[in-house]
Amino acid sequence: MEPAMQRKMLTIVMGLASLLIAHVNGETSLPFDHQKLTSDGYYLDQMQKMQAFKHSLLTRRQLATPPTISSSPAPAPQATNQPPGSRPSVYEVTTYGADPTGKLDSTEALLRAITDAFNGPSEGFLMKGIKNLGGAHINLQGGNYLISKPLRLPAAGAGNLKISGGTLTASDDFPTDGYLIDLSASSSSSSSYNYEYITMKDLMLDCNFRGGGISVINSLRTSIDNCYISHFSTEGILVQNGHETYIRNSFLGQHITAGGDPGERNFSGTAINLMGNDNAVTDVVIFSAAIGVMVSGQANTLSGVHCYNKARGFGGTGIYLKLPSLTQTRIVNCYLDYTGIVAEDPMQLTISSSFFLGDAFILLKSINGLAEGINIVDNMFAGSDTGIEIVQLDQSKGPFKKIDQVVVDRNNVKGMNLKATVARGSVKGNGTSWTVDFSPVLLFPNLINHVQYSLSSGGATFPRHALRNVSGNRVVIESDIAVPASVFVMVEQGSAS
Repeated sequence: MEPAMQRKMLTIVMGLASLLIAHVNGETSLPFDHQKLTSDGYYLDQMQKMQAFKHSLLTRRQLATPPTISSSPAPAPQATNQPPGSRPSVYEVTTYGADPTGKLDSTEALLRAITDAFNGPSEGFLMKGIKNLGGAHINLQGGNYLISKPLRLPAAGAGNLKISGGTLTASDDFPTDGYLIDLSASSSSSSSYNYEYITMKDLMLDCNFRGGGISVINSLRTSIDNCYISHFSTEGILVQNGHETYIRNSFLGQHITAGGDPGERNFSGTAINLMGNDNAVTDVVIFSAAIGVMVSGQANTLSGVHCYNKARGFGGTGIYLKLPSLTQTRIVNCYLDYTGIVAEDPMQLTISSSFFLGDAFILLKSINGLAEGINIVDNMFAGSDTGIEIVQLDQSKGPFKKIDQVVVDRNNVKGMNLKATVARGSVKGNGTSWTVDFSPVLLFPNLINHVQYSLSSGGATFPRHALRNVSGNRVVIESDIAVPASVFVMVEQGSAS
């Protein structure tokens, strides 16, 4: 046999052997050293031919093999055949007869959907006595639904439910003391709370000046997210008892306006009324109401709230803290736009990193004469140069008698008068007495309780000097001999009993 023919036969035998090994092992790559193949063009060419030959054999084999039962496509899963409780239920309100055009009354249809959601599959409990509805979803399907009475949940003792995705409009005969969505219990449960983890999201509520938008009564961990609530006559949102209701990314206004409304002086109602503890209002705009946020519960947080409701000049208030002696509220990064903050007998109150525009200010109101644990720091105030003070005292019902740990400092002011509990001043003169008057700056009258000063004199003599008098928010420094001197003084208020 010719040497060339021998080499050709050897190559074919090696290729068939490698094909057999690759097919048995189910591998798609050949077990040869890659570096060797790339360095020897002859072997690389032969291996590529064997790969093509193997591919043609496998393709013909697959075409010739009849399909087996296991290779047939599985039937599509049927959601309707899934056992109850195996997935969250979605209740589409139009299937209950609700009219998404808003022409016909949809109250009963919506209530039937809510009742079915409450009676649907549940798995275990949240808080004791509150059954877990598993994420049941009442889907408004982007419709506008006319209702003539509140959508009240049928029973207490349930949670993990969402209502979302549409508009509710109060009819002309809707009760004036009702709320479009009412989380108050029509019956009691074994739980200490009515509901837990109820979510209201992506809703527009038009109260038609017939009552309020949403009431949350004695509920736990409720979310109101991305809602637009308008035309209320009482409250846009009422939170009473319970705790941990979170209101965020929402817009509330009695009248739909973007400011400068000719009827602004007639705005009434309260956009958000927090009568419970441990709640948060975050990234919310209140564009018309007499009071933006009323707080009469403990340990609430307001962050990123923009109030341009009824202006202070018309008698409006942006944020009203009505819990004398037990405030415990944090107001951070908010925007008070021509309307300010009122705090009755504030105790443990923080107002920081906020912006006050249009002569808006903070009013501390004495009810029982208590102001304790107050931090008003790092805010910006802008006004009209009419002499408005950034922080004011209302002592019409009696003076503040117990003052402790009050800090008003590091606020910047343009067009308004600065007020603080920390102040610095200096005076120059040639004599034996130097007086620094802090009364235009200090918040509390006649309440300096800490003084630091230094006296700098360039004369030939070395005088003896001392703090001689502190009264009426004035500081007097005297020396034993007359000298030319500069006196630098720092004073603090913040405590008195």
